[in-house]
Amino acid sequence: MEAVFSYIISLGASVMMPILFTIIGLCIGMKFGKALKSGLFVGVGFIGLNVVTKLLTDNFTNPLQTISDLYQLALRVFDMGWPAAAAVAYNTAVGALIIPILLGVNFLLLITKCTRTVNIDLWNYWHFAFIGAVAYFVMGQSLAWGYFAAVVCYIITLVMADMTAEKFQKHYDLPGISIPQPFCQSFTPFAIGMNWLLDKIPGFSRLDVDAEGLKKKFGVLGEPLVLGVIVGALIGVAAQLDIKMILALGVTMGAVMELIPRITSLFIDGLKPIAEKTQEVVKRKFNGKKVYIGMSPALVIGNPTTLVCSVILIPVILAVAVLLPGNQFLPLASLAGMFYLFPLILPYTKGNVVKSLIIGFVALVIGLYFVTDMAPAFTKAAHEVYEATKNDAAKIPEGFEAGALDFASSLFGWVIYRCVASLEYIGMGLLSGFTAVMLYFNRRRIVAEEKHAQ
Repeated sequence: MEAVFSYIISLGASVMMPILFTIIGLCIGMKFGKALKSGLFVGVGFIGLNVVTKLLTDNFTNPLQTISDLYQLALRVFDMGWPAAAAVAYNTAVGALIIPILLGVNFLLLITKCTRTVNIDLWNYWHFAFIGAVAYFVMGQSLAWGYFAAVVCYIITLVMADMTAEKFQKHYDLPGISIPQPFCQSFTPFAIGMNWLLDKIPGFSRLDVDAEGLKKKFGVLGEPLVLGVIVGALIGVAAQLDIKMILALGVTMGAVMELIPRITSLFIDGLKPIAEKTQEVVKRKFNGKKVYIGMSPALVIGNPTTLVCSVILIPVILAVAVLLPGNQFLPLASLAGMFYLFPLILPYTKGNVVKSLIIGFVALVIGLYFVTDMAPAFTKAAHEVYEATKNDAAKIPEGFEAGALDFASSLFGWVIYRCVASLEYIGMGLLSGFTAVMLYFNRRRIVAEEKHAQ
């Protein structure tokens, strides 16, 4: 079984997801041609997203490293990026069987009415495998601790996906979809709490500017494309590059801002037929009971507000990372992960650029401390995986510790890590109790809504 699932993961999201969506489409009664086309759209979307992400990291990693060297930014936590985190996650005893175990948990929660989400975002199961792998190594290579951490994170994420589903669907006009990705969901508490606080500030409501309003207010300067060009060029200036390279970086960042929404439209083209057919089947077979399809947040990262907030925060967070007392992490390879902060913030801020920027900034600043604090455990896990597999993705430069913005800066991941590493069995009790309470209230809500629907 380990060999089978290791092979499936090695296919990558661009191959695995089309196969999965084609099978799902056939299972819910779609014609083969239509199911295949939907699956291929999703696969092409992942390929496009990987190309754009590589465009960003390949062109900006060296200039940002040059900035770090020029200004002697001696931060000890090296940004490994999500590929290294995923490699560490899946190349451990925990990661090898994470998919079948968590699918089993998902099925159990569905039949007991503790969740409505069917999490088919298999590629992003590496987030759960990652926290499981960290717990596994921190607790002396204990499988029990590793799977406990992964399962707790999975259950909390499923419940959060249920709780945020209606707001998400309404904001993005994607009926029947939820987002069971823990990195995105970990920013929901920030969005709810800070949005409430910002609404209490007198006069703050006047700053209600969405991406379209930004274009009207600032004209062409409010366009994500132009903002991308400006930010890219500023990074080139800070790196003291020649005019040719400055202009090239500007156009490259602008291209990323323009291409992402065009690529993410492919996900929606592939998903909508399956989502609509699934809703038909659910209404017919389950007497109208709600079931959500758990999907990747890649579906919506092309939202204009997400692009504007991300491109503004990239230079801001780089500057803050250098000045922040106690922080040892400079995001470089993880910059593409910035786009994934906002998919579940925007439904609560209603697309308000100012609110989303403030919430994203605060969450990122706190996230930098999470990465710094988790770095020794991540380093230990990466070192063990590299020694066992010789996978270059897990290799850490001499004299550095390992870090990544993707999930290592997550509230969920850090809390679970700290409960396991610092509190051990007391932490296990606290996490178990909290998870049980979430399941109880989620089930009660689902049962009450089903009774009301009848």
